[in-house]
Amino acid sequence: MDTPLLDPFGRRVEYLRLSLTDRCDLRCFYCMPKGFSDYETPEHWLTAGEIERVTGAFARLGVRRVRLTGGEPLLRRDLPRIAGRLAALPGIEDLSLSTNGMRLARLAAPLRRAGVTRLNVSLDTLRADRFHDITGGGQLRRVLEGLDAARRAGFEPIKINMVAMRGINLDEVEAMVAFCLDNGFTLRFIETMPVGATGSAAGAHYVDLGEVRERLERHYRLLPAVMNGGGPARYVQVEGTDLRIGFITPLSQHFCDTCNRVRLGVDGTLYLCLGQDHRVELRPLLRAGADDAELRSAVAAAIARKPERHTFNETPGQVVRFMSQTGG
Repeated sequence: MDTPLLDPFGRRVEYLRLSLTDRCDLRCFYCMPKGFSDYETPEHWLTAGEIERVTGAFARLGVRRVRLTGGEPLLRRDLPRIAGRLAALPGIEDLSLSTNGMRLARLAAPLRRAGVTRLNVSLDTLRADRFHDITGGGQLRRVLEGLDAARRAGFEPIKINMVAMRGINLDEVEAMVAFCLDNGFTLRFIETMPVGATGSAAGAHYVDLGEVRERLERHYRLLPAVMNGGGPARYVQVEGTDLRIGFITPLSQHFCDTCNRVRLGVDGTLYLCLGQDHRVELRPLLRAGADDAELRSAVAAAIARKPERHTFNETPGQVVRFMSQTGG
């Protein structure tokens, strides 16, 4: 292994979020605008081989965790093959995936065989009509079928990601806890983030997750807990159960001082911070014939530019790209 990746503020980068497509089969109003079609052209996507090379470079530099994201990664036809190649890379200890679950019923078993071990599934509501409205036409039934298939395939843990939104789904907080208790899932609540015009518009529904925690404490005793994973959630455990609940609070309690991750877009753009525009283009380097040492050098130089923190609170409209373009 080469020298581990340390940014200018002494944080060790060991987690890569890797977008396999910027396309999605849903249109969640806080993520992608209705009618949006300005996608990257497939010839600009990193190929399976290029993805393997970049991930291998990160692994040589100490990255141990990789999360496959999108858009919706299950739309990528060669996903199981890519997952298998990444799972086999020396140094990669944890390969996980985030999905909306719409296509999970068919792909859960192939992904588990390929080496994906953990899943995060976005699920903001348990009401079919509300799910249809939030997602721009999605079918809740398909996500629930996908969760059943993932459980049968042996994924552990399966984490449910719920974006808490006032006037949208805040009244379902307790119902989602009960759902996860009944099904053995982990639950994570997420604050809305002002990423792009859609994220800024969703800010009208922003909920400080401290409020959600206070609501839960009226019904449950919440004990401090930890969970395996490279993300920023702060966990508690419901006393007397196995249920862990995570709170992801980029606005009310930002976690920039412990940030250990970067994001790679489908086009090879390396984003150094979700809430800043610092980026480095790796695709031109790959297609110009750079060798592995040059690629690792470019990655290390990029990490040297990682900013200290986001400025969502100070300049909420600064990031104009959509969440689906960044890589989740």
